[in-house]
Amino acid sequence: MTNNDSVPELTSKEFDDFTKKGLVFIDFFAEWCMPCVMMAPIVDEVSEKFKGKIKFGKVNVSDNEALAGKFGVSSIPNFVLLKDGKKVEQFVGAMDADELEHKLKKLI
Repeated sequence: MTNNDSVPELTSKEFDDFTKKGLVFIDFFAEWCMPCVMMAPIVDEVSEKFKGKIKFGKVNVSDNEALAGKFGVSSIPNFVLLKDGKKVEQFVGAMDADELEHKLKKLI
C-alpha cells in the first residue's frame, strides 16, 4: 500500500528480527481482502494507543505465503500476537477498535 501507514509492512527477511523481542502484533492481510482493507485504519489507530508496549507490523499473505503458512493463516484478516518470537495469541476476522484494544489489554 502506498499510503503512509504507521504500521510497517514486513517481508519474511525482516520478520524474525522484528518479532524476536517483546510483544509484537502482526496483521496478516491481503490487498484483495475487503475486511483486511477495513481493518487497516483500525490497526493503525490501536497501534498508536499501544506505542511502547506492543510493536505492530503487517504481512501481506500474497507476498509471504511461507510466513502465513508458518502461523496457520488460512483466513484473513488474521492477527497474531508474539512474545519474544513465540506465538501467544491468534485471532481471526474483522473487529472494531474497541474489541481489538480489549483483546490486547488482556495480554499485556
